[in-house]
Amino acid sequence: MYDLAVIGAGPYGLSIASHAAAAGMRTRVLGRPMASWRDHMPQGMFLKSEPWSSNLSDPSGRHTLDTYCAARELRPSHGNPLAIGTFTEYGMWFAAQAAPPVDELTVTRVAPDPAGFSIETAEGERFRARTVALAVGVMPFINLPVALKGLPAELCSHSSGHQDLSRFSGKDVTVVGAGQAALETAVLLAEHGARPRLVARAGRLNWNTPPQPLRRGLLRSVREPHSGLGTGWTNWVWSEAAQLVRHLPGSTRARIAATALGPAGAWWLRERFERQVPVDLAHDLLSATDLGGRVRMTLTAGGAADPVRTVDTDHVIAATGFRPDLGRLEMLDARLRYSLSTVGPSRSPELNAGFESSYPGLFFAGLLAAPSFGPSMRFVYGATFTAGRLVRGVRRRLSSTATMATAPADAVEPATVR
Repeated sequence: MYDLAVIGAGPYGLSIASHAAAAGMRTRVLGRPMASWRDHMPQGMFLKSEPWSSNLSDPSGRHTLDTYCAARELRPSHGNPLAIGTFTEYGMWFAAQAAPPVDELTVTRVAPDPAGFSIETAEGERFRARTVALAVGVMPFINLPVALKGLPAELCSHSSGHQDLSRFSGKDVTVVGAGQAALETAVLLAEHGARPRLVARAGRLNWNTPPQPLRRGLLRSVREPHSGLGTGWTNWVWSEAAQLVRHLPGSTRARIAATALGPAGAWWLRERFERQVPVDLAHDLLSATDLGGRVRMTLTAGGAADPVRTVDTDHVIAATGFRPDLGRLEMLDARLRYSLSTVGPSRSPELNAGFESSYPGLFFAGLLAAPSFGPSMRFVYGATFTAGRLVRGVRRRLSSTATMATAPADAVEPATVR
Protein backbone atom coordinates (compact mmCIF):
# COMPACT_ATOMS: atom_id res chain seq x y z
CA MET A 1 0.00 0.00 0.00
CA TYR A 2 1.41 3.35 -1.05
CA ASP A 3 0.79 6.66 0.66
CA LEU A 4 0.56 8.48 -2.66
CA ALA A 5 0.29 7.49 -6.31
CA VAL A 6 1.31 10.28 -8.67
CA ILE A 7 -0.17 9.71 -12.12
CA GLY A 8 1.72 11.72 -14.68
CA ALA A 9 5.44 12.48 -14.94
CA GLY A 10 5.60 15.92 -16.50
CA PRO A 11 6.74 19.06 -14.64
CA TYR A 12 3.83 18.89 -12.18
CA GLY A 13 3.96 15.16 -11.50
CA LEU A 14 7.74 15.13 -11.05
CA SER A 15 7.64 18.16 -8.75
CA ILE A 16 4.89 16.64 -6.60
CA ALA A 17 6.77 13.34 -6.40
CA SER A 18 9.96 15.10 -5.35
CA HIS A 19 8.20 16.86 -2.46
CA ALA A 20 6.34 13.69 -1.44
CA ALA A 21 9.49 11.56 -1.33
CA ALA A 22 11.29 14.20 0.71
CA ALA A 23 8.36 14.15 3.16
CA GLY A 24 8.93 10.42 3.71
CA MET A 25 5.88 9.19 1.87
CA ARG A 26 5.77 5.85 0.11
CA THR A 27 5.35 7.25 -3.36
CA ARG A 28 4.67 5.60 -6.69
CA VAL A 29 5.06 7.66 -9.89
CA LEU A 30 3.55 6.39 -13.14
CA GLY A 31 3.81 7.75 -16.67
CA ARG A 32 6.32 8.62 -19.34
CA PRO A 33 8.67 11.33 -18.04
CA MET A 34 8.18 14.64 -19.86
CA ALA A 35 5.94 12.86 -22.37
CA SER A 36 4.22 15.96 -23.78
CA TRP A 37 7.53 17.69 -24.30
CA ARG A 38 9.32 14.65 -25.74
CA ASP A 39 6.55 13.31 -27.95
CA HIS A 40 4.18 16.13 -28.87
CA MET A 41 6.22 19.20 -29.79
CA PRO A 42 7.95 19.79 -33.11
CA GLN A 43 11.71 19.99 -33.28
CA GLY A 44 12.88 23.57 -33.44
CA MET A 45 10.36 25.05 -31.01
CA PHE A 46 11.41 27.36 -28.20
CA LEU A 47 10.09 27.86 -24.69
CA LYS A 48 7.88 30.93 -24.44
CA SER A 49 8.51 31.50 -20.73
CA GLU A 50 11.72 33.00 -19.38
CA PRO A 51 14.35 30.49 -18.19
CA TRP A 52 14.22 31.78 -14.60
CA SER A 53 10.47 31.06 -14.49
CA SER A 54 10.72 27.55 -15.96
CA ASN A 55 11.94 25.50 -13.01
CA LEU A 56 10.56 22.25 -11.73
CA SER A 57 10.24 22.18 -7.94
CA ASP A 58 12.11 20.16 -5.34
CA PRO A 59 12.09 20.99 -1.62
CA SER A 60 15.77 21.96 -1.55
CA GLY A 61 15.45 24.28 -4.53
CA ARG A 62 18.77 22.97 -5.87
CA HIS A 63 17.53 21.26 -9.05
CA THR A 64 16.85 24.34 -11.13
CA LEU A 65 17.11 24.89 -14.85
CA ASP A 66 20.03 27.23 -14.21
CA THR A 67 21.88 24.53 -12.25
CA TYR A 68 21.35 22.01 -15.04
CA CYS A 69 22.53 24.44 -17.71
CA ALA A 70 25.55 25.70 -15.74
CA ALA A 71 26.93 22.15 -15.42
CA ARG A 72 26.78 21.87 -19.22
CA GLU A 73 28.18 25.31 -19.99
CA LEU A 74 24.83 26.49 -21.28
CA ARG A 75 23.82 30.03 -20.42
CA PRO A 76 20.05 30.62 -20.53
CA SER A 77 19.36 34.28 -19.95
CA HIS A 78 16.47 36.68 -19.57
CA GLY A 79 15.16 37.79 -22.95
CA ASN A 80 16.71 34.91 -24.91
CA PRO A 81 14.37 32.02 -25.77
CA LEU A 82 15.40 28.56 -24.64
CA ALA A 83 15.09 25.58 -26.98
CA ILE A 84 12.35 23.20 -25.89
CA GLY A 85 14.82 20.34 -26.38
CA THR A 86 17.04 21.82 -23.65
CA PHE A 87 14.08 22.21 -21.30
CA THR A 88 13.02 18.61 -21.97
CA GLU A 89 16.50 17.35 -21.18
CA TYR A 90 16.40 19.38 -17.97
CA GLY A 91 13.13 17.68 -17.01
CA MET A 92 14.66 14.26 -17.62
CA TRP A 93 17.66 15.21 -15.47
CA PHE A 94 15.30 16.39 -12.72
CA ALA A 95 13.45 13.05 -12.89
CA ALA A 96 16.71 11.17 -12.40
CA GLN A 97 18.13 13.44 -9.69
CA ALA A 98 15.27 14.83 -7.62
CA ALA A 99 12.28 12.47 -7.89
CA PRO A 100 11.53 8.82 -7.12
CA PRO A 101 12.00 6.37 -10.00
CA VAL A 102 9.23 6.66 -12.58
CA ASP A 103 7.42 3.53 -13.78
CA GLU A 104 6.61 3.98 -17.47
CA LEU A 105 3.22 2.34 -17.18
CA THR A 106 -0.10 3.51 -18.60
CA VAL A 107 -2.79 3.89 -15.95
CA THR A 108 -6.15 2.71 -17.23
CA ARG A 109 -8.28 2.81 -14.08
CA VAL A 110 -8.41 4.68 -10.78
CA ALA A 111 -11.28 3.56 -8.58
CA PRO A 112 -12.31 3.96 -4.95
CA ASP A 113 -11.05 1.29 -2.58
CA PRO A 114 -11.88 0.71 1.11
CA ALA A 115 -8.37 1.85 2.03
CA GLY A 116 -8.16 4.60 -0.58
CA PHE A 117 -7.83 3.81 -4.28
CA SER A 118 -7.26 0.85 -6.56
CA ILE A 119 -5.10 1.53 -9.61
CA GLU A 120 -4.77 -0.62 -12.73
CA THR A 121 -2.40 -0.30 -15.68
CA ALA A 122 -2.52 -1.36 -19.31
CA GLU A 123 0.44 -3.61 -18.59
CA GLY A 124 -1.67 -5.69 -16.17
CA GLU A 125 -0.47 -4.38 -12.82
CA ARG A 126 -2.84 -3.58 -9.97
CA PHE A 127 -1.94 -1.85 -6.71
CA ARG A 128 -3.48 0.33 -4.03
CA ALA A 129 -2.73 3.78 -2.68
CA ARG A 130 -4.19 5.82 0.15
CA THR A 131 -4.19 8.98 -1.94
CA VAL A 132 -3.85 9.81 -5.64
CA ALA A 133 -2.55 12.94 -7.38
CA LEU A 134 -3.63 13.25 -11.01
CA ALA A 135 -1.07 15.32 -12.91
CA VAL A 136 -1.97 14.10 -16.38
CA GLY A 137 -0.92 17.17 -18.35
CA VAL A 138 -2.86 18.45 -21.34
CA MET A 139 -2.98 15.58 -23.80
CA PRO A 140 -6.32 14.12 -22.57
CA PHE A 141 -7.92 17.51 -23.28
CA ILE A 142 -7.09 18.17 -26.94
CA ASN A 143 -9.56 20.67 -28.40
CA LEU A 144 -10.51 20.09 -32.04
CA PRO A 145 -13.08 22.33 -33.81
CA VAL A 146 -16.33 20.51 -34.54
CA ALA A 147 -16.00 21.23 -38.27
CA LEU A 148 -12.76 19.23 -38.41
CA LYS A 149 -13.78 16.16 -36.42
CA GLY A 150 -15.05 14.20 -39.40
CA LEU A 151 -11.81 14.40 -41.36
CA PRO A 152 -9.40 11.43 -41.53
CA ALA A 153 -6.07 11.65 -39.72
CA GLU A 154 -4.09 11.91 -42.95
CA LEU A 155 -5.89 15.18 -43.74
CA CYS A 156 -6.30 16.76 -40.31
CA SER A 157 -4.34 16.72 -37.07
CA HIS A 158 -3.83 18.66 -33.85
CA SER A 159 -0.66 20.67 -33.42
CA SER A 160 0.33 18.38 -30.52
CA GLY A 161 0.51 15.44 -32.92
CA HIS A 162 3.76 16.43 -34.61
CA GLN A 163 7.42 16.03 -33.69
CA ASP A 164 8.76 16.42 -37.22
CA LEU A 165 7.11 18.87 -39.61
CA SER A 166 9.48 18.12 -42.49
CA ARG A 167 6.99 15.57 -43.86
CA PHE A 168 4.87 18.52 -45.04
CA SER A 169 7.63 19.86 -47.29
CA GLY A 170 6.11 21.01 -50.59
CA LYS A 171 2.54 20.76 -49.29
CA ASP A 172 -0.13 23.40 -48.76
CA VAL A 173 -0.96 23.37 -45.04
CA THR A 174 -3.59 25.43 -43.25
CA VAL A 175 -3.02 26.13 -39.56
CA VAL A 176 -6.12 27.05 -37.53
CA GLY A 177 -5.57 29.19 -34.44
CA ALA A 178 -4.00 32.43 -33.21
CA GLY A 179 -1.84 31.46 -30.22
CA GLN A 180 1.83 30.65 -29.88
CA ALA A 181 1.38 27.03 -30.98
CA ALA A 182 -0.38 28.13 -34.18
CA LEU A 183 2.08 30.88 -35.00
CA GLU A 184 5.21 28.86 -34.31
CA THR A 185 3.86 25.76 -36.08
CA ALA A 186 3.17 27.87 -39.18
CA VAL A 187 6.69 29.33 -39.09
CA LEU A 188 8.31 25.92 -38.70
CA LEU A 189 6.22 24.58 -41.58
CA ALA A 190 7.51 27.38 -43.81
CA GLU A 191 11.07 26.73 -42.71
CA HIS A 192 10.63 23.05 -43.57
CA GLY A 193 9.58 23.88 -47.13
CA ALA A 194 5.78 23.77 -46.73
CA ARG A 195 3.36 26.45 -47.93
CA PRO A 196 1.47 27.41 -44.76
CA ARG A 197 -1.38 29.83 -44.19
CA LEU A 198 -3.00 30.81 -40.91
CA VAL A 199 -6.77 30.97 -40.44
CA ALA A 200 -8.14 32.48 -37.22
CA ARG A 201 -11.38 33.81 -35.80
CA ALA A 202 -9.50 36.64 -34.13
CA GLY A 203 -9.60 39.97 -35.90
CA ARG A 204 -5.93 40.61 -35.13
CA LEU A 205 -2.90 38.74 -33.92
CA ASN A 206 -1.59 39.60 -30.48
CA TRP A 207 2.16 39.70 -29.88
CA ASN A 208 3.91 39.86 -26.53
CA THR A 209 6.35 42.72 -26.14
CA PRO A 210 10.05 42.10 -25.42
CA PRO A 211 10.62 41.59 -21.70
CA GLN A 212 11.83 44.55 -19.67
CA PRO A 213 15.26 44.29 -18.02
CA LEU A 214 15.30 42.45 -14.72
CA ARG A 215 17.14 45.36 -13.09
CA ARG A 216 15.16 48.58 -13.36
CA GLY A 217 14.54 51.67 -11.34
CA LEU A 218 12.32 51.42 -8.26
CA LEU A 219 9.43 53.40 -9.73
CA ARG A 220 9.33 51.33 -12.91
CA SER A 221 9.54 48.09 -10.92
CA VAL A 222 6.61 49.15 -8.74
CA ARG A 223 4.52 50.21 -11.73
CA GLU A 224 5.20 47.06 -13.73
CA PRO A 225 6.51 44.26 -11.52
CA HIS A 226 8.09 41.19 -13.02
CA SER A 227 6.40 37.84 -12.45
CA GLY A 228 6.67 34.29 -13.68
CA LEU A 229 3.93 34.99 -16.25
CA GLY A 230 5.18 38.34 -17.52
CA THR A 231 5.30 41.99 -16.55
CA GLY A 232 2.51 44.00 -14.90
CA TRP A 233 0.28 43.77 -11.87
CA THR A 234 -2.36 41.54 -13.48
CA ASN A 235 0.24 38.95 -14.44
CA TRP A 236 1.79 39.29 -10.98
CA VAL A 237 -1.53 38.40 -9.32
CA TRP A 238 -2.05 35.36 -11.56
CA SER A 239 1.45 34.04 -10.92
CA GLU A 240 2.31 35.13 -7.38
CA ALA A 241 -1.07 35.24 -5.61
CA ALA A 242 -2.80 32.16 -6.98
CA GLN A 243 -4.04 31.31 -3.49
CA LEU A 244 -6.27 34.40 -3.61
CA VAL A 245 -7.97 33.36 -6.85
CA ARG A 246 -9.56 30.40 -5.08
CA HIS A 247 -11.69 32.75 -2.95
CA LEU A 248 -13.46 34.29 -5.94
CA PRO A 249 -16.92 33.05 -7.01
CA GLY A 250 -16.82 29.88 -9.08
CA SER A 251 -18.24 31.49 -12.22
CA THR A 252 -15.61 34.23 -12.03
CA ARG A 253 -12.80 31.72 -11.62
CA ALA A 254 -14.06 29.65 -14.55
CA ARG A 255 -14.12 32.77 -16.74
CA ILE A 256 -10.63 33.81 -15.65
CA ALA A 257 -9.24 30.36 -16.39
CA ALA A 258 -10.80 30.40 -19.85
CA THR A 259 -9.87 33.94 -20.89
CA ALA A 260 -6.89 35.31 -18.93
CA LEU A 261 -3.53 35.33 -20.70
CA GLY A 262 -5.24 34.61 -24.00
CA PRO A 263 -3.66 33.69 -27.34
CA ALA A 264 -0.52 35.66 -28.18
CA GLY A 265 2.75 35.11 -29.98
CA ALA A 266 6.21 35.49 -28.49
CA TRP A 267 7.96 38.71 -29.47
CA TRP A 268 10.96 36.84 -30.87
CA LEU A 269 8.75 34.96 -33.37
CA ARG A 270 7.03 37.94 -34.97
CA GLU A 271 9.55 38.81 -37.68
CA ARG A 272 9.92 35.19 -38.79
CA PHE A 273 6.14 34.83 -38.96
CA GLU A 274 5.26 38.04 -40.80
CA ARG A 275 7.73 37.47 -43.63
CA GLN A 276 6.71 33.86 -44.28
CA VAL A 277 3.06 33.18 -43.41
CA PRO A 278 -0.07 34.66 -45.07
CA VAL A 279 -3.07 35.07 -42.77
CA ASP A 280 -6.86 35.03 -43.01
CA LEU A 281 -8.12 36.79 -39.88
CA ALA A 282 -11.70 37.26 -38.65
CA HIS A 283 -12.76 34.07 -40.43
CA ASP A 284 -14.96 31.36 -38.95
CA LEU A 285 -14.59 27.78 -40.12
CA LEU A 286 -18.04 26.60 -41.21
CA SER A 287 -17.15 23.19 -42.59
CA ALA A 288 -14.34 21.02 -43.88
CA THR A 289 -14.85 18.39 -46.56
CA ASP A 290 -12.68 15.47 -47.63
CA LEU A 291 -12.09 15.84 -51.37
CA GLY A 292 -10.25 12.54 -51.62
CA GLY A 293 -6.73 13.54 -50.72
CA ARG A 294 -7.32 17.25 -50.04
CA VAL A 295 -9.54 19.31 -47.75
CA ARG A 296 -12.00 21.99 -48.81
CA MET A 297 -12.55 24.47 -45.99
CA THR A 298 -15.58 26.76 -46.05
CA LEU A 299 -14.88 30.08 -44.32
CA THR A 300 -16.92 33.15 -43.54
CA ALA A 301 -16.09 36.47 -41.92
CA GLY A 302 -19.14 35.99 -39.72
CA GLY A 303 -21.45 38.78 -40.88
CA ALA A 304 -24.66 38.06 -42.79
CA ALA A 305 -23.50 40.21 -45.71
CA ASP A 306 -20.03 38.66 -45.88
CA PRO A 307 -19.46 36.19 -48.70
CA VAL A 308 -18.62 32.61 -47.92
CA ARG A 309 -15.43 31.46 -49.54
CA THR A 310 -13.57 28.17 -49.82
CA VAL A 311 -9.94 27.23 -49.35
CA ASP A 312 -8.50 23.96 -50.66
CA THR A 313 -5.49 22.60 -48.79
CA ASP A 314 -3.48 19.41 -48.47
CA HIS A 315 -3.68 19.23 -44.67
CA VAL A 316 -5.22 21.11 -41.75
CA ILE A 317 -3.39 21.48 -38.42
CA ALA A 318 -5.64 22.63 -35.58
CA ALA A 319 -3.54 24.59 -33.11
CA THR A 320 -6.65 25.15 -31.04
CA GLY A 321 -5.33 24.32 -27.60
CA PHE A 322 -6.75 22.19 -24.83
CA ARG A 323 -10.02 22.34 -22.92
CA PRO A 324 -10.06 20.84 -19.39
CA ASP A 325 -12.93 18.42 -18.93
CA LEU A 326 -13.27 15.78 -16.24
CA GLY A 327 -15.45 13.79 -18.62
CA ARG A 328 -12.38 13.01 -20.72
CA LEU A 329 -10.49 11.41 -17.84
CA GLU A 330 -11.57 7.91 -18.75
CA MET A 331 -9.03 6.37 -16.38
CA LEU A 332 -11.06 7.75 -13.47
CA ASP A 333 -13.94 5.55 -12.36
CA ALA A 334 -17.07 6.96 -14.02
CA ARG A 335 -19.16 7.17 -10.87
CA LEU A 336 -16.37 9.01 -9.10
CA ARG A 337 -15.63 11.24 -12.11
CA TYR A 338 -19.17 12.52 -12.42
CA SER A 339 -19.74 12.89 -8.68
CA LEU A 340 -16.98 15.46 -8.17
CA SER A 341 -17.92 19.04 -7.39
CA THR A 342 -16.90 21.38 -10.21
CA VAL A 343 -16.02 25.06 -10.49
CA GLY A 344 -18.98 27.12 -11.69
CA PRO A 345 -20.01 26.16 -15.23
CA SER A 346 -16.65 24.51 -15.96
CA ARG A 347 -15.88 20.80 -16.11
CA SER A 348 -12.92 21.14 -13.77
CA PRO A 349 -12.89 19.91 -10.16
CA GLU A 350 -13.40 22.28 -7.27
CA LEU A 351 -10.21 22.05 -5.19
CA ASN A 352 -9.42 23.12 -1.65
CA ALA A 353 -6.26 24.97 -0.60
CA GLY A 354 -4.34 21.68 -0.71
CA PHE A 355 -5.51 20.77 -4.25
CA GLU A 356 -7.86 18.10 -2.90
CA SER A 357 -11.14 17.50 -4.70
CA SER A 358 -14.53 16.89 -3.13
CA TYR A 359 -13.65 13.18 -2.98
CA PRO A 360 -11.29 12.67 0.00
CA GLY A 361 -7.79 11.68 -1.03
CA LEU A 362 -8.13 12.58 -4.73
CA PHE A 363 -5.92 15.49 -5.77
CA PHE A 364 -5.49 17.31 -9.09
CA ALA A 365 -2.67 19.39 -10.55
CA GLY A 366 -2.00 21.28 -13.76
CA LEU A 367 -4.61 22.33 -16.31
CA LEU A 368 -7.58 20.92 -14.36
CA ALA A 369 -6.58 23.10 -11.40
CA ALA A 370 -6.72 26.35 -13.40
CA PRO A 371 -10.38 27.16 -12.53
CA SER A 372 -9.48 26.80 -8.85
CA PHE A 373 -6.16 28.66 -8.75
CA GLY A 374 -6.00 30.68 -11.94
CA PRO A 375 -4.09 30.67 -15.23
CA SER A 376 -0.63 29.98 -13.75
CA MET A 377 -1.72 26.33 -13.56
CA ARG A 378 -1.49 26.24 -17.37
CA PHE A 379 2.25 26.92 -17.26
CA VAL A 380 5.39 25.23 -15.90
CA TYR A 381 5.72 28.12 -13.45
CA GLY A 382 2.67 26.85 -11.55
CA ALA A 383 4.43 23.61 -10.58
CA THR A 384 6.35 25.38 -7.81
CA PHE A 385 3.18 26.83 -6.31
CA THR A 386 1.45 23.47 -6.56
CA ALA A 387 3.93 20.84 -5.38
CA GLY A 388 4.51 21.81 -1.75
CA ARG A 389 0.88 22.76 -1.12
CA LEU A 390 -0.47 19.58 -2.66
CA VAL A 391 1.87 17.39 -0.63
CA ARG A 392 0.89 19.21 2.55
CA GLY A 393 -2.72 18.50 1.60
CA VAL A 394 -1.87 14.82 1.17
CA ARG A 395 -0.23 14.75 4.59
CA ARG A 396 -3.31 16.27 6.18
CA ARG A 397 -5.52 13.71 4.48
CA LEU A 398 -3.32 10.81 5.56
CA SER A 399 -3.14 12.00 9.14
CA SER A 400 -6.91 12.36 9.27
CA THR A 401 -7.58 8.80 8.13
CA ALA A 402 -4.72 6.69 9.45
CA THR A 403 -1.17 6.82 10.66
CA MET A 404 1.06 7.42 7.67
CA ALA A 405 3.48 4.63 6.88
CA THR A 406 6.74 6.47 6.35
CA ALA A 407 9.91 5.50 4.57
CA PRO A 408 13.34 7.11 4.12
CA ALA A 409 13.26 10.17 1.88
CA ASP A 410 14.77 8.28 -1.05
CA ALA A 411 12.79 5.09 -0.61
CA VAL A 412 10.08 4.01 -2.99
CA GLU A 413 8.18 0.77 -2.67
CA PRO A 414 9.15 -1.68 -5.46
CA ALA A 415 6.79 -2.08 -8.41
CA THR A 416 5.01 -5.23 -7.39
CA VAL A 417 1.38 -6.20 -7.70
CA ARG A 418 -0.62 -5.28 -4.61
